[in-house]
Amino acid sequence: MRSPYSSLAPRAFWRNGVAGKNPSSVVDLYQPKFPISQDLKIATAGSCFAQHIARHLRLRDYNVLDLEPPSAAIPDSVAKRFGYRMFSARFGNIYAVQQLLQIAEETIGNTPLPESLVVWEAEGRYFDAMRPSVEPEGLDSAAEVMAHRQQHLHYVDRLFRLADIFVFTLGLTETWRDRESGTAWPTAPGTIAGSYDPDRHEFHNAGFAEILGQFEAFRTLIRRVNPEIKFLLTVSPVPLTATASDNHVLVATTYSKSVLRAVAGELAATHDDIDYFPSYELVASPLARAELYEPNLRTVRMDGVDMVMRQFFAAHGVETLDTDAAGPADSDADTAAYPEIDADEEALCDDVLLEQFAPGS
Repeated sequence: MRSPYSSLAPRAFWRNGVAGKNPSSVVDLYQPKFPISQDLKIATAGSCFAQHIARHLRLRDYNVLDLEPPSAAIPDSVAKRFGYRMFSARFGNIYAVQQLLQIAEETIGNTPLPESLVVWEAEGRYFDAMRPSVEPEGLDSAAEVMAHRQQHLHYVDRLFRLADIFVFTLGLTETWRDRESGTAWPTAPGTIAGSYDPDRHEFHNAGFAEILGQFEAFRTLIRRVNPEIKFLLTVSPVPLTATASDNHVLVATTYSKSVLRAVAGELAATHDDIDYFPSYELVASPLARAELYEPNLRTVRMDGVDMVMRQFFAAHGVETLDTDAAGPADSDADTAAYPEIDADEEALCDDVLLEQFAPGS
């Protein structure tokens, strides 16, 4: 053998695996570690990109758990505004792994957060600081917030115990925390509710070892009550809306996504029950030539989401739906028209609210 590279498959070489291709034509990008069939109970959580994954799984009649549903009479548009039908419980967006660990500690670890960390107030209305967007109009009192949270934690506990597959999209490394306890919130105080107090609140940008340890701790807790559960990780290809790191937002985004991708890769390489699906690579790498983003270079186009999910289902042996959009054209494919997507299908992202603080807004 002239070189150890002589016998490698075409997928190992950039010229064969990437150059001249687009995301819909690349092959062998994802080789599932374990099957995900329609009879398995699937839980979904994570950043706003994870909302798309749940929607596509449901379209193909996968058994996506929804343990905290609204009344059947509530229209989807209203239900979504109040945090229903987005994930398998009414979490709201979970951007950081620390948030995921915290809710596992609250439920399985039986260490609920105190009211001082949970309740935020704005204009006489009260919000759950751990999921401030699920009650956009707020509640009447702090006591009502705590009662709603207790009910929510009951459903989350059941979810952790029932799920066969837990799908989680890693979104951000940047968080805002309570200085004394280190507890992390999903949004900065004062963005949706609450008010910023520099003596109490601190910015934190987590690193590789910290996030890896947090997911390991989360996995240990879940397996205590559900030892057969498996995990499918993705990394959101959606860039940061804004950064508090004092870096340029492009540099901050590269750091955040690089760390999260490295964590996901390490977890998948270390554990047989953790797999990684490369949605990030399909959308954000040179392979896509930035064509799968809207003009703001941040929002993933709906046809991009469809393409990503077609790659996922093809790897699991699921046929393309007639309603699926075709992928972007390249030299080997005809140009295809994309069906219009109802605005209600778009993901709800809390961090978009940070745009209101940009100069000139």
